[in-house]
Amino acid sequence: MKLQRRALVWMAIGCLAFSSSEAREAKEHDRDVNYDEARLPHYDLPPVLVTAQGKKVTTAEEWFSVRRPEILSLFSNLIYGRVPAPAYPIETSFEVVKTDPEFMEGKATRKDVKIRFRNEKGEISMHFLVFVPNGVDKPVPAFLKHSFNNTQSKDFDASEIRPGLLKNGWPLGEFFDRGYGFCAVYQQDLVRHNEVEFLKGIHKLFYPEKQSFPKAHEWGVLATCAWGAMRAMDYLETDDDVDHTRIAIMGHSKMGKAALWTAAQDQRIALAISAQSGCAGAALWRRKSGETLKKMVTRFPYWLSRNAWKFVEQEDDLPVDQHMLLACIAPRPVYVHSGVDDTWADGRGEYLSAYHASEVYKLLGKKGLSSEKSPEVGVPIIKSDVGYHIREGGHSIEMYDWQRFLDFADYHFKP
Repeated sequence: MKLQRRALVWMAIGCLAFSSSEAREAKEHDRDVNYDEARLPHYDLPPVLVTAQGKKVTTAEEWFSVRRPEILSLFSNLIYGRVPAPAYPIETSFEVVKTDPEFMEGKATRKDVKIRFRNEKGEISMHFLVFVPNGVDKPVPAFLKHSFNNTQSKDFDASEIRPGLLKNGWPLGEFFDRGYGFCAVYQQDLVRHNEVEFLKGIHKLFYPEKQSFPKAHEWGVLATCAWGAMRAMDYLETDDDVDHTRIAIMGHSKMGKAALWTAAQDQRIALAISAQSGCAGAALWRRKSGETLKKMVTRFPYWLSRNAWKFVEQEDDLPVDQHMLLACIAPRPVYVHSGVDDTWADGRGEYLSAYHASEVYKLLGKKGLSSEKSPEVGVPIIKSDVGYHIREGGHSIEMYDWQRFLDFADYHFKP
């Protein structure tokens, strides 16, 4: 309880300092934040292809049977938190509560799906949106997005002013024109953004009697978002309009972190896209550039497990780093996106993570990144199993980014 109270104080301080629209600008002036490559600490990354017993991994069988499970277990227990077995069996049900076959002037069909979870401890549901283009052969490949926008809000209505876009600006028309479906799961359906009690969401269905808070090694907010996306995958396996073998999961910022953790765990996901995910996403912990573990647990203490707090300013003691998370997605394609002005997310660290993960992709007969040098701005790496681009600008997804994500998916999903 002392840890919980301390985290509440931390979170209150973080919310007071960063609750306004000036939050992103304010962080640039943090005196203890480093953006200078010349001031980075020396670090050595933990080897991705050496087992806990010190044995070199040289075959795909050793990777999948020994090393990959080791790495996933470390991330579960030390970073994101492990999902415990529920105290009582959970019954999951799917209901298509609404269908609109004339969405976006007939370009697509929209389905509003209610996914319900119920056991003796209570019931909670998530609202899942599925958009499928009309007039194309089905089933279609689809993107599954971890969304900041509430899927029950008008953000997901078609824009009357800008044809082909949702009101939230997502260019769904571009996806439909290329023959893709698009799905969205809301980050706060199962857990609140800055959850500190864990009694109002999905966690309560998992607790045995007298438990009211996650144990130190149990799931935080990001792991909960990932669990919800995997339940969305459960639904997609039942939808005949969607090709569940060609699902690309994606997310931006916090949701990019969740997208990578989802893809690392769930091998049903065929492709993963990290958009400016930074700390606890694609960026390397040990660089301590931009956002750091200390910054994250100060402002958002329960995004990760409480075990992660032990490594604040001790990142070199972590037995993993984020290149190992990307490696766990192999051999499935992964794409990382950075922005020149998004120094908080450490674009260089994101690229290096993808580069060092490429060692596993190459072991599995796939094409990874060949150069430790970051590519030029605006020169995307598409024809690879590990893709990347960095563009001018800051922390956002622009039309250029959406188009590169689609190019990457086209390269892997279409003959």
